[in-house]
Amino acid sequence: MLMNLLLLLVIVQVAQVATFVIPAKHTYLGSSGSSTTAVCSTATFPSTSPDQVIVLADADAVGSKIRSIVEDAAVKAIADHGHFYLAIPGGSILKMLVGSKGEWTKSTTIAYVNHKCVAMDDEKLATHAKAMNLFMKDWEGCNPIVLDGTADGPAEAAAYERKLENLANLPRDSDGLPVFDLALIGVGDDGHVGSLYPNRDEVLETKKWVLSVEMKDPPSISLSLPVMANAKEVVVAACGVSEKYPQGKSDAMKRAVVNEDETLQSFPAVGLRKSATWVMDEAAASKLGDTYNE
Repeated sequence: MLMNLLLLLVIVQVAQVATFVIPAKHTYLGSSGSSTTAVCSTATFPSTSPDQVIVLADADAVGSKIRSIVEDAAVKAIADHGHFYLAIPGGSILKMLVGSKGEWTKSTTIAYVNHKCVAMDDEKLATHAKAMNLFMKDWEGCNPIVLDGTADGPAEAAAYERKLENLANLPRDSDGLPVFDLALIGVGDDGHVGSLYPNRDEVLETKKWVLSVEMKDPPSISLSLPVMANAKEVVVAACGVSEKYPQGKSDAMKRAVVNEDETLQSFPAVGLRKSATWVMDEAAASKLGDTYNE
């Protein structure tokens, strides 16, 4: 009887350990509240669940949905812990935020998912200047966390990380990573998210919050992939068509959402598969298959 009991305890303990060991085939970055797993450059990822994909008619509908998501997240965050911590990228998502405003902006802190290391008033290159011109001037009382405005990538990344660490009320998880209430993310045709590009070491960084990316001139800073994925709500937006690209972001979304042979190095956006909601127009979803377009 005693031997049977001991055997049962061993089996239970082994089962408990097994739940925390993720094979390389299914290694991905943890979402809010879970530990960030070790990242393997050759690990692949299961396809995104159709429940995580929202397909809308066109770019206007996607923009409207993003504004609604921001406003809903703000109201919930302020009700929960008195403040709204929002991370935003550059690019087309900035235009989607035009027209969104409310009392919640007075209790909002904005961090940049990525930003070039330039002066903050550089209207051509600075995401901050573009955001101010497009919508932030109307967000009364909001607190944007800005760069120092130098061209020194490593110094800017270190300084930006300190600024985030000094936000005393920014939620943290059990591993000490920040938990933004909402992170909005765009995806490039090559799969880059923030300034994390394919086949670069920055994609695999798990310890730092903010990275220097000296791939282009001027350099950029970027939130690390674990920080992006750790937001309470992660939303990837993809939309827009042109004469040159009538199917818009369809190839990128197929690789980001469906293809199971992609790795963090081949297509960094797959690191958000577990944690993100993917909001896209019909053109972007056109190569995902019927399961995602029902």
